Amino acid sequence: MELAVLLFFAGTLFAAAITPGPGIAALLARILGQGTHGAAFFVVGMICSDLFWFTLAIMGLSAIASNYELVFTALKWAGAAYLLYVAWGMWNSGGIIPTQANAAPLNASSRMTSLLAGLTMNLSNPKVVIFYMALMPNIVPMDQINLLAYWELVGTMAFVLFSVFGIYSVLAVTAKKLISSKRAFQRLNRGSSMVMVGVAATMVTR
Repeated sequence: MELAVLLFFAGTLFAAAITPGPGIAALLARILGQGTHGAAFFVVGMICSDLFWFTLAIMGLSAIASNYELVFTALKWAGAAYLLYVAWGMWNSGGIIPTQANAAPLNASSRMTSLLAGLTMNLSNPKVVIFYMALMPNIVPMDQINLLAYWELVGTMAFVLFSVFGIYSVLAVTAKKLISSKRAFQRLNRGSSMVMVGVAATMVTR
């Protein structure tokens, strides 16, 4: 794949990803409410969903995907249910500020839960679906994609998305460090939980 195409794809993807949407809102609310515990696996799950839609677009299966509306509706509701579950926990957290000291051990089950949460939530993210299914075919010459070009694009996509999610994660961690009182953190938790509810509502109504 030509460098100019990769750079254009990277720039367009960065502009789309950096724009706040349901995925970014969920990531920020999760870090603000629960700290960075398990956030990396949540991010990996989100990126895996991008990879799924990217691969589907490359294979020219967007028309086929539209016939599996029931499956994607189920994923949408599963992602929304997880967000509501997290929102409920954050609302009732009592203002306990999460730290590495009081965080529960990150075992295989919690890693998988975080990864699947990011995956299911972002699979039904309309912004992601629209980018890969509608916009990407106009950004990348689909007829020039071979196995090498595919992996070049995947590497570019992973780099851009990790960078964007990393930027937002650092901003969330920095904001959380500025809050030291229990009452203030409880308010932040409840505000973040309301964001989660809003994201869940947006997901199921689109």
